[in-house]
Amino acid sequence: MRVAIAPNQPQDAGRTLGEIARRRRVDPLDAVCDFLIADRGATRILITSMSEKDVHEISGTPWVLVGSDANALATSGVTSQGKPHPRSYGTHARLLGTFVRDLGLLSLPAAVHKTTGASAAALGLADRGVLRAGCWADVTVFDPARLAERATYDDPHQYSVGVSTVVVNGDVVLDRGDHTGALPGRRLRPRD
Repeated sequence: MRVAIAPNQPQDAGRTLGEIARRRRVDPLDAVCDFLIADRGATRILITSMSEKDVHEISGTPWVLVGSDANALATSGVTSQGKPHPRSYGTHARLLGTFVRDLGLLSLPAAVHKTTGASAAALGLADRGVLRAGCWADVTVFDPARLAERATYDDPHQYSVGVSTVVVNGDVVLDRGDHTGALPGRRLRPRD
């Protein structure tokens, strides 16, 4: 377990709970309790529970979809705190770059479908995830040969590379790799 964000103890972001206990020369359980009290219960952690081999196997399975439970972050400002999980910045680039291009775990069309149409359908979002008349215009233009994650556990606040354009709800949000300032996103709910 590693501290991702500790608003009241930011100096410990990125450290494991074992490192914190050893540094303080106390029992690991005492270290955890003391840390949570000092951070007023606001600590967020990362837990490593799957091997890379398992992640590869699961990602290549046809019926498994891909998304991220990460928060929306930025490389600067209030949302750039701590050392969050690298998936906050690299989930899709890792799938479409590393897993498809480099490891050949699945085809590019299958990977794109897992992250778009199949995921939208599973969430009950009938007008998302596909390019079709009457659907919302959400489009990402990327170079499959260049797409790569850059975020790491030690340096997580790094955007992926290889994406040139992002369109959300018909508005261009990323143009030639630069944010346009547009914020057309909205909360989505499945249709009943």
